[in-house]
Amino acid sequence: MRDMPIVHEGLAREFEHVTQPAERERIGETLGAGDALMQELAYALIVGDHREVDRITRQALDDGYSASTVLDRGLVAGMAVVGVKFRDNVIFVPEVLIAARAMKAGMVHVEPVLSDSGVEPVGTAVFGTVKGDLHDIGKNLCIMMLRGAGFSVHDLGVDTKPEEFIDAAAEHDADLVMMSALLTTTMPNMGRTISEFEDAGLRDEYRFMVGGAPVTPEFADDMGADGYGANAIACVDRAKELLGVGDAARAQGPPATPATS
Repeated sequence: MRDMPIVHEGLAREFEHVTQPAERERIGETLGAGDALMQELAYALIVGDHREVDRITRQALDDGYSASTVLDRGLVAGMAVVGVKFRDNVIFVPEVLIAARAMKAGMVHVEPVLSDSGVEPVGTAVFGTVKGDLHDIGKNLCIMMLRGAGFSVHDLGVDTKPEEFIDAAAEHDADLVMMSALLTTTMPNMGRTISEFEDAGLRDEYRFMVGGAPVTPEFADDMGADGYGANAIACVDRAKELLGVGDAARAQGPPATPATS
Protein backbone atom coordinates (compact mmCIF):
# COMPACT_ATOMS: atom_id res chain seq x y z
CA MET A 1 0.00 0.00 0.00
CA ARG A 2 1.36 3.40 -1.00
CA ASP A 3 0.53 6.37 1.21
CA MET A 4 -1.23 9.21 -0.55
CA PRO A 5 0.59 12.57 -0.63
CA ILE A 6 -0.10 14.73 2.42
CA VAL A 7 1.70 18.02 1.89
CA HIS A 8 0.64 19.77 5.11
CA GLU A 9 3.37 19.09 7.67
CA GLY A 10 1.11 19.25 10.71
CA LEU A 11 -1.45 16.98 9.09
CA ALA A 12 1.25 14.52 8.11
CA ARG A 13 2.32 14.31 11.77
CA GLU A 14 -1.27 13.76 12.88
CA PHE A 15 -1.73 11.05 10.24
CA GLU A 16 1.11 9.06 11.82
CA HIS A 17 -1.34 8.18 14.60
CA VAL A 18 -3.33 6.17 12.05
CA THR A 19 -1.49 2.84 12.09
CA GLN A 20 -3.96 0.13 11.04
CA PRO A 21 -3.31 -0.64 7.36
CA ALA A 22 -6.93 -0.55 6.18
CA GLU A 23 -7.65 2.71 8.00
CA ARG A 24 -4.37 4.19 6.88
CA GLU A 25 -5.20 3.44 3.27
CA ARG A 26 -8.78 4.72 3.43
CA ILE A 27 -8.13 7.87 5.48
CA GLY A 28 -4.85 8.57 3.73
CA GLU A 29 -6.50 8.37 0.34
CA THR A 30 -9.15 10.90 1.39
CA LEU A 31 -6.65 13.29 2.96
CA GLY A 32 -4.30 12.96 0.01
CA ALA A 33 -7.09 13.68 -2.43
CA GLY A 34 -7.55 17.08 -0.85
CA ASP A 35 -5.50 20.06 -1.98
CA ALA A 36 -3.51 22.28 0.36
CA LEU A 37 -6.58 24.18 1.58
CA MET A 38 -8.53 21.01 2.38
CA GLN A 39 -5.55 19.57 4.22
CA GLU A 40 -5.25 22.81 6.19
CA LEU A 41 -8.94 22.48 7.07
CA ALA A 42 -8.53 18.87 8.20
CA TYR A 43 -5.58 19.82 10.39
CA ALA A 44 -7.43 22.76 11.97
CA LEU A 45 -10.28 20.41 12.88
CA ILE A 46 -7.98 17.76 14.36
CA VAL A 47 -6.30 20.28 16.65
CA GLY A 48 -9.67 21.83 17.52
CA ASP A 49 -9.13 25.34 16.13
CA HIS A 50 -12.79 26.20 15.56
CA ARG A 51 -12.04 29.74 14.41
CA GLU A 52 -9.74 28.47 11.66
CA VAL A 53 -12.26 25.81 10.67
CA ASP A 54 -14.92 28.51 10.38
CA ARG A 55 -12.64 30.76 8.33
CA ILE A 56 -11.33 28.08 5.98
CA THR A 57 -14.77 26.59 5.37
CA ARG A 58 -16.21 29.98 4.45
CA GLN A 59 -13.20 30.74 2.25
CA ALA A 60 -13.46 27.41 0.45
CA LEU A 61 -17.17 27.78 -0.29
CA ASP A 62 -16.65 31.38 -1.43
CA ASP A 63 -13.85 30.20 -3.72
CA GLY A 64 -16.13 27.70 -5.42
CA TYR A 65 -15.33 24.46 -3.62
CA SER A 66 -18.32 22.14 -3.56
CA ALA A 67 -19.91 21.51 -0.16
CA SER A 68 -19.28 17.77 -0.55
CA THR A 69 -15.58 18.37 -1.17
CA VAL A 70 -15.27 20.56 1.93
CA LEU A 71 -17.20 17.97 3.94
CA ASP A 72 -15.47 14.82 2.71
CA ARG A 73 -11.87 15.91 2.19
CA GLY A 74 -11.70 18.46 4.99
CA LEU A 75 -14.14 18.03 7.86
CA VAL A 76 -14.91 14.31 7.78
CA ALA A 77 -11.35 13.32 6.91
CA GLY A 78 -10.10 15.31 9.88
CA MET A 79 -12.71 13.84 12.21
CA ALA A 80 -11.74 10.35 11.08
CA VAL A 81 -8.25 10.97 12.47
CA VAL A 82 -9.80 12.28 15.69
CA GLY A 83 -11.87 9.10 15.95
CA VAL A 84 -8.82 6.88 15.56
CA LYS A 85 -6.83 8.86 18.13
CA PHE A 86 -9.73 8.68 20.59
CA ARG A 87 -10.17 4.94 20.13
CA ASP A 88 -6.44 4.32 20.58
CA ASN A 89 -6.23 6.49 23.73
CA VAL A 90 -3.99 9.08 22.12
CA ILE A 91 -6.52 11.74 23.04
CA PHE A 92 -9.40 11.74 25.50
CA VAL A 93 -12.87 13.22 25.95
CA PRO A 94 -11.80 16.90 26.34
CA GLU A 95 -9.89 16.81 23.06
CA VAL A 96 -12.79 15.11 21.31
CA LEU A 97 -15.16 17.80 22.54
CA ILE A 98 -12.84 20.51 21.22
CA ALA A 99 -12.65 18.79 17.83
CA ALA A 100 -16.43 18.38 17.83
CA ARG A 101 -16.85 22.11 18.38
CA ALA A 102 -14.56 22.73 15.41
CA MET A 103 -16.57 20.28 13.28
CA LYS A 104 -19.78 22.14 14.14
CA ALA A 105 -18.17 25.44 13.14
CA GLY A 106 -17.66 24.07 9.65
CA MET A 107 -20.99 22.28 9.40
CA VAL A 108 -22.81 25.56 10.07
CA HIS A 109 -21.73 26.64 6.57
CA VAL A 110 -21.83 23.29 4.78
CA GLU A 111 -25.21 21.91 5.88
CA PRO A 112 -27.34 24.71 4.37
CA VAL A 113 -25.61 24.29 1.01
CA LEU A 114 -26.20 20.55 1.01
CA SER A 115 -29.81 21.05 2.05
CA ASP A 116 -30.47 23.64 -0.66
CA SER A 117 -28.91 21.38 -3.30
CA GLY A 118 -31.55 18.73 -2.68
CA VAL A 119 -29.06 15.90 -2.12
CA GLU A 120 -30.94 12.90 -0.76
CA PRO A 121 -29.49 11.26 2.38
CA VAL A 122 -28.03 7.78 1.96
CA GLY A 123 -30.15 6.67 4.91
CA THR A 124 -32.11 7.93 7.91
CA ALA A 125 -31.32 7.02 11.52
CA VAL A 126 -32.63 7.75 14.98
CA PHE A 127 -29.90 7.59 17.61
CA GLY A 128 -30.16 7.75 21.39
CA THR A 129 -28.47 6.70 24.60
CA VAL A 130 -30.69 4.07 26.21
CA LYS A 131 -32.93 4.48 29.25
CA GLY A 132 -31.05 5.10 32.50
CA ASP A 133 -27.82 6.22 30.82
CA LEU A 134 -26.80 9.88 30.59
CA HIS A 135 -23.55 9.52 28.61
CA ASP A 136 -23.45 10.97 25.12
CA ILE A 137 -19.88 11.71 23.99
CA GLY A 138 -19.60 8.57 21.86
CA LYS A 139 -23.11 9.01 20.52
CA ASN A 140 -22.41 12.58 19.50
CA LEU A 141 -19.18 11.63 17.75
CA CYS A 142 -20.94 8.86 15.84
CA ILE A 143 -23.73 11.23 14.83
CA MET A 144 -21.26 13.75 13.42
CA MET A 145 -19.48 11.04 11.45
CA LEU A 146 -22.77 9.62 10.16
CA ARG A 147 -23.98 13.03 9.05
CA GLY A 148 -20.68 13.66 7.37
CA ALA A 149 -21.10 10.37 5.50
CA GLY A 150 -24.45 11.50 4.12
CA PHE A 151 -26.90 10.09 6.67
CA SER A 152 -29.83 12.04 8.09
CA VAL A 153 -29.58 11.45 11.85
CA HIS A 154 -32.13 12.47 14.47
CA ASP A 155 -30.54 12.78 17.91
CA LEU A 156 -32.86 11.48 20.65
CA GLY A 157 -30.50 12.53 23.44
CA VAL A 158 -29.91 10.49 26.59
CA ASP A 159 -32.09 8.35 28.87
CA THR A 160 -34.19 7.37 25.85
CA LYS A 161 -37.11 5.07 26.60
CA PRO A 162 -38.09 2.23 24.23
CA GLU A 163 -41.33 3.95 23.30
CA GLU A 164 -39.39 7.08 22.39
CA PHE A 165 -37.27 5.07 19.97
CA ILE A 166 -40.44 3.57 18.48
CA ASP A 167 -42.18 6.93 18.08
CA ALA A 168 -39.10 8.61 16.58
CA ALA A 169 -38.44 5.77 14.13
CA ALA A 170 -42.00 6.05 12.84
CA GLU A 171 -42.02 9.85 12.80
CA HIS A 172 -38.81 10.14 10.78
CA ASP A 173 -39.36 7.07 8.59
CA ALA A 174 -36.03 5.72 9.82
CA ASP A 175 -33.95 2.97 8.26
CA LEU A 176 -31.74 2.55 11.32
CA VAL A 177 -32.40 2.54 15.06
CA MET A 178 -29.10 3.19 16.84
CA MET A 179 -28.45 2.84 20.57
CA SER A 180 -25.51 3.68 22.81
CA ALA A 181 -24.70 2.77 26.43
CA LEU A 182 -21.73 3.25 28.71
CA LEU A 183 -23.00 1.61 31.89
CA THR A 184 -23.15 -2.18 32.13
CA THR A 185 -26.36 -1.75 34.13
CA THR A 186 -28.08 -0.02 31.21
CA MET A 187 -26.83 -2.29 28.43
CA PRO A 188 -29.80 -4.71 28.77
CA ASN A 189 -32.10 -1.83 27.86
CA MET A 190 -30.82 -2.23 24.30
CA GLY A 191 -32.37 -5.68 24.19
CA ARG A 192 -35.51 -4.44 25.90
CA THR A 193 -35.89 -1.72 23.28
CA ILE A 194 -35.60 -4.23 20.45
CA SER A 195 -38.12 -6.46 22.23
CA GLU A 196 -40.55 -3.53 22.39
CA PHE A 197 -40.28 -3.19 18.62
CA GLU A 198 -40.91 -6.92 18.29
CA ASP A 199 -43.97 -6.74 20.54
CA ALA A 200 -45.32 -3.91 18.38
CA GLY A 201 -44.79 -5.99 15.24
CA LEU A 202 -42.13 -3.56 13.99
CA ARG A 203 -38.90 -5.55 14.31
CA ASP A 204 -38.53 -6.15 10.58
CA GLU A 205 -39.16 -2.51 9.68
CA TYR A 206 -35.74 -1.30 10.85
CA ARG A 207 -32.10 -2.27 11.25
CA PHE A 208 -30.77 -2.01 14.81
CA MET A 209 -27.23 -0.99 15.76
CA VAL A 210 -25.66 -0.82 19.23
CA GLY A 211 -22.37 0.44 20.63
CA GLY A 212 -20.56 1.84 23.66
CA ALA A 213 -17.51 1.09 25.76
CA PRO A 214 -18.76 -2.11 27.47
CA VAL A 215 -20.67 -3.41 24.44
CA THR A 216 -19.21 -6.34 22.50
CA PRO A 217 -20.20 -8.02 19.23
CA GLU A 218 -21.33 -11.04 21.23
CA PHE A 219 -23.57 -8.89 23.41
CA ALA A 220 -25.00 -7.20 20.33
CA ASP A 221 -25.91 -10.61 18.92
CA ASP A 222 -27.48 -11.66 22.23
CA MET A 223 -29.61 -8.51 22.24
CA GLY A 224 -30.85 -9.21 18.73
CA ALA A 225 -29.10 -6.27 17.09
CA ASP A 226 -28.21 -6.29 13.39
CA GLY A 227 -24.94 -4.46 13.81
CA TYR A 228 -22.30 -3.27 16.27
CA GLY A 229 -19.91 -0.32 16.10
CA ALA A 230 -16.75 -0.42 18.19
CA ASN A 231 -16.06 3.25 17.41
CA ALA A 232 -17.35 6.09 15.26
CA ILE A 233 -15.54 4.93 12.13
CA ALA A 234 -16.81 1.37 12.48
CA CYS A 235 -20.29 2.74 13.19
CA VAL A 236 -20.41 4.50 9.83
CA ASP A 237 -18.97 1.54 7.94
CA ARG A 238 -21.44 -0.92 9.47
CA ALA A 239 -24.39 1.42 8.89
CA LYS A 240 -23.48 1.61 5.21
CA GLU A 241 -23.20 -2.17 5.04
CA LEU A 242 -26.61 -2.67 6.61
CA LEU A 243 -28.25 -0.34 4.10
CA GLY A 244 -26.18 -1.48 1.14
CA VAL A 245 -24.79 1.95 0.39
CA GLY A 246 -21.26 3.00 -0.41
CA ASP A 247 -19.13 6.09 -0.67
CA ALA A 248 -20.38 6.64 -4.20
CA ALA A 249 -23.87 7.49 -2.98
CA ARG A 250 -23.24 11.15 -2.21
CA ALA A 251 -20.95 11.49 -5.22
CA GLN A 252 -24.12 11.38 -7.31
CA GLY A 253 -25.13 14.74 -5.85
CA PRO A 254 -24.64 18.01 -7.72
CA PRO A 255 -21.03 19.11 -8.25
CA ALA A 256 -21.84 22.38 -6.49
CA THR A 257 -21.22 20.33 -3.16
CA PRO A 258 -17.80 9.00 16.87
CA ALA A 259 -18.52 4.16 19.78
CA THR A 260 -17.20 4.70 22.99
CA SER A 261 -19.69 6.72 25.04
